[in-house]
Formats: sequence, structure tokens, C-alpha cells
Amino acid sequence: MSPESTPGTQDRAKEPVSAALAGPYGHPFHPMLVTVPIGAWMCSLVFDIGARLSDDARALTTGARWLIAVGVLSALAAAAVGFLDFTGIPPGTRARRTATTHMVLNLGITVAFAVNFLWRRGEPTTGVGPIALSVLTLGALGLSGALGGKLAYRYGVRVAAEAVQAEGFHTADPAGPRPQTWAS
Repeated sequence: MSPESTPGTQDRAKEPVSAALAGPYGHPFHPMLVTVPIGAWMCSLVFDIGARLSDDARALTTGARWLIAVGVLSALAAAAVGFLDFTGIPPGTRARRTATTHMVLNLGITVAFAVNFLWRRGEPTTGVGPIALSVLTLGALGLSGALGGKLAYRYGVRVAAEAVQAEGFHTADPAGPRPQTWAS
């Protein structure tokens, strides 16, 4: 029997390694935390583009640099919680290989943005180099996000079991739901 067909391997990936740190069953913290670096890095690119169109770019380029810093620091927090989820995925499975690729990409992306932050130290610049690095790194982030989505939506990592999900679709009335009217 292959590791992927071993009974209980999928269930193991659904349970938190530590509910206090990784989030309770069916409600992991990692997907919530990743929104901060993604948003910060996307906004930094918007600030960079705005700086190139502005007569006074200093505030926008400074803002872009600090948004990159916020993204790097918050990515480290998301990575720590994501690593806890990673340890619950059984070795030798497609889900584990996908998670490994997702993790390696995200670590590389975080390093690239840290380099981007350091590149911008000193006098704010509207040079094309840091912007190009942001665009390339955000492209890699999109690929990594697709892998994260595959982990959750295809493989069900840290997602409640289907039987638990079905509870949300049971009706209180055995005859079925009543039609909604404007009065009800």
C-alpha cells in the first residue's frame, strides 16, 4: 500500500499540530496571516508605480520600502504557523511534495523581498531595478499561492472533514427548507 493510500493520512493533515499556535480544527491561522504580507507587498508595488508618476516621489518610495519590511516580518510569522501545518502532512504524499514546494518558494520570496528592502536603503529611488524585482517576486508569490490553494481546496490540508462540512447544510426542518418570502 502506498503512503498516499494509507488509511488516516488525510485525516492527520486536517488536525492541527498545536491548536493554540496553528489554529483550531477547521480554522487554521496560516491562511489568515498570509494576507498581511501579500497585501503589503502588492501595495508596495502600487506605491512604486505611483512614485514613477509623481512629481514628488519621496513619500511613496519610502512608503513602498516600509511596506516591504512589514511584508517580510509578517511573512515570517505566517511561515512559522505554516510550518506547523506542514509537519502534520504525512511524508511521501503528493500533498507533502506540494507543501514543500510551496514552503521553499515562500522562503525564497521572503528573502527576495528582504533583499529588495536592503536595496532601497539610503536615498529613496524610483529606479527600475527594485520595481522589477518586486514584479518578478510577486509573480512567484502568485504561483506559490496557487500551490497553497491546491493544498487546501484539492488535498484538504487543515480543512474540516466532509462529514463536518456537511453539518452546515442540514436543515432544521426534516421536510426541507421553506421558501423565503419578503415577509419572513
